Amino acid sequence: MTARRRALGSAFACLALGLGVAPDPVLAQASPRGSQMASAGQARMFAIAPGPLYAVLNRFASAGGIDLSYDAALLGNAQSPGLNGSYTVPDGLRALLAGSGLEAVELPGGGFTLRKAQAVPGMQAAPLLPTVTIFGAAAAASELPPALAGEQVARGARLGLLGNTDIMDTPFSVTSYTAKAIEDQQARTVGDMLAVDSSVRYVSQPGGILDAFTIRGFPVGNGNFGEIAFDGMYGVASNYRVSTGYIERIELIKGPTAMLVGMAPSGSVGGGINIVPKRATGPDLTQVSADYAVSSQLGGNLDVSRRFGAERQFGIRFNGNYRAGDTNLDNQSRNAGAGALALDYQGERLRATLDFIGQQEKITAPSRLLHIVAGIKVPDAPNGRRNISQPWENSSIRDQCLLVRAEYDISDKLTWFIAGGGGRTRVARLFAITPTIINEAGDIAVLDSNYKFNVARATVDTGLRARFDTGAVGHSLSFLVSDYRDQLARSFNNATTTSLTNLYQPVALPAQSIEEPVSVPKVSRTRLSGVALADTLSMLDKRVELTLGLRHQQVRSNNFSANGAIASRYDQGAWTPMLGLVVKPWQHVTLYANRAEGLSKGDTAPGNASNAGEVFAPYKSTQLEFGVKVEQGGMMATISAFQIAKASGQMSGTLFAADGEQRNRGLEFGLYGEVAAGVRLLASATVLDARVIRSGDPGLAGKTAVGAPTLQANLGAEWDAGFAPGLTLAGSLVYTGRQYVDQANTQSIPHWTRVDIGARYRTTVARRQTTFRLNVRNVFDKHDWAAVDAYGGLAQAEPRTLLLSATMRF
Repeated sequence: MTARRRALGSAFACLALGLGVAPDPVLAQASPRGSQMASAGQARMFAIAPGPLYAVLNRFASAGGIDLSYDAALLGNAQSPGLNGSYTVPDGLRALLAGSGLEAVELPGGGFTLRKAQAVPGMQAAPLLPTVTIFGAAAAASELPPALAGEQVARGARLGLLGNTDIMDTPFSVTSYTAKAIEDQQARTVGDMLAVDSSVRYVSQPGGILDAFTIRGFPVGNGNFGEIAFDGMYGVASNYRVSTGYIERIELIKGPTAMLVGMAPSGSVGGGINIVPKRATGPDLTQVSADYAVSSQLGGNLDVSRRFGAERQFGIRFNGNYRAGDTNLDNQSRNAGAGALALDYQGERLRATLDFIGQQEKITAPSRLLHIVAGIKVPDAPNGRRNISQPWENSSIRDQCLLVRAEYDISDKLTWFIAGGGGRTRVARLFAITPTIINEAGDIAVLDSNYKFNVARATVDTGLRARFDTGAVGHSLSFLVSDYRDQLARSFNNATTTSLTNLYQPVALPAQSIEEPVSVPKVSRTRLSGVALADTLSMLDKRVELTLGLRHQQVRSNNFSANGAIASRYDQGAWTPMLGLVVKPWQHVTLYANRAEGLSKGDTAPGNASNAGEVFAPYKSTQLEFGVKVEQGGMMATISAFQIAKASGQMSGTLFAADGEQRNRGLEFGLYGEVAAGVRLLASATVLDARVIRSGDPGLAGKTAVGAPTLQANLGAEWDAGFAPGLTLAGSLVYTGRQYVDQANTQSIPHWTRVDIGARYRTTVARRQTTFRLNVRNVFDKHDWAAVDAYGGLAQAEPRTLLLSATMRF
């Protein structure tokens, strides 16, 4: 290898870990010999794009978890067609090296090395054809879809009731981000990763206590209940923020998902988010990471995966991470940790999993979204490091979650499944409730509150999946019965005085002495129960697929007064049908359309309304969408057009009534995968027209919806630098258009653009595969307002943030 490569390796090593040794100049993917031997005959899925042979071999070794060493001069400028399908490690190496004149030889101490192929005199070697297995829509619900070329996005996702479905067979716009993409982006939370999609905007304050989003211009919860599904079920994932250390996939389904997953606890209709936990698959793994974030956030992650049994049918995977230190916001420090244990059994007919997750986060001086009084211009955004929160303000959040799942193949065409679990969240915090900008000079009124919040969630579902044919029509039938419950308990005491500070020059305020609530009484209880049936009919060799689905959901909700008596209640049901069509006129082209409905819990009239406390029936929303997906040469391109109409409640004089409606129309464009050898893209754009088309206030009809930009665009690219094998350079550009802050469209924040850069270097240190990563967000440290939430809350842009990490496999 070149001296340049050794120098780069040493620089990254010293930067991230302070290792004072030069990396081993041999390309390798390290794993223990026992693990390699155990997995050598075990086939697994590979999806590696064409490119230079050295780059393809590096990706294969990384995906296969093996040591692979070679002399770079043997490879020269050789190219490889890549590898797609299910292979054992030896078969995969033979396929990649076919026609190159090279062969892979297993080393006595473990791993493989390359050498010139040895000819046997008088004999001609017979070609060895490896076994290839293609992933299809009929795969088991627990099977993980493989990744597209570039390994940033998967080519399938779990569509709730429909199970894992290939992207080209899906009548929805779906994106599934892989664990590799999460690691390379150094995304610490689900929100960090979803921010790379133009349909999603992160509407939380940097340094805040929760992750909140908009999808297709509609809010996804407000942090009161988890809007993220865990392995296809609501009620399990952590309530406010989900750590990524234990996540294998983050799946984004755009549009209403009430039929697929059931009504979201807070009723989001713009889309659904599902996380797939890491499990013990493939070779055994031990991986340690250390990371640093400006200004002094230090942390690490441990990932251990093992399989046991005569047929490796038992699996265990543990992920643990912890980070602590000062953040790059004034006065703020944060310590957060998460641990996840995933157990699984993979038998001939029975498959079962058990997931347990514990997560905690403590923040000193947590930041909050800023509100603004009517009638004034929104002041310019301050330096992103400015934090009006005080050092004595704090937040503490603890989550515990559990999910048990099993599926049993009654026959080759009939599977029974059952799952159950839940979670509990406990919150204690002392900080300003809704800090409000009161003038254009940036003065802010704050009122502190000592607040406690507890929520308990439980969920269970069971059902059947069947596959059968009726003449020339194939059927994939799913039936489900589900039940979700939550109970919210809440109490708070407010300060007796309002204080003043400033957006640009925060004032150090004296600590407030606010008593803790004596008790935490229940304030609401909700039950969402339902039954669903869906059938995907396939015809003409699966070139035409029609999905018909129907779910009936019963929504029961009780609100309680301070003395525990029921103050209001409703118990109503609703049907949410879905129709999806997929047509494949050519081999690599899919045309799709869907009509889907969403369901949202009805509003409760606010305290200032003459009908305060009145609870409204569930709201329905309807989506119409059609689009095109094209897969070619390691790339996938998508175009979709959609319209979503959602009813809402609002004040009409002194009365709160359900007489509002918002209609969002848009066009979405996406480009994912490996556009050329060693060049990968994650690019998307969304053009959105979000309007209030019906309102109790005639003056608001026709206005643009709050927090809904006309244009959102993300362009992310990676390049494997040919001059230094193992080095990858990355960058991204994020654009968000102008957003209105109020319903009358008199206050707004301007458009903004953010530039991020990154690099990673994969090498070996002490014969261990090691990857060094560097990412800089908001390179030019621009001071912007980044987002407006559905209630007019302003979020500042993240200041320039440096992230460093080093990951070593054992």
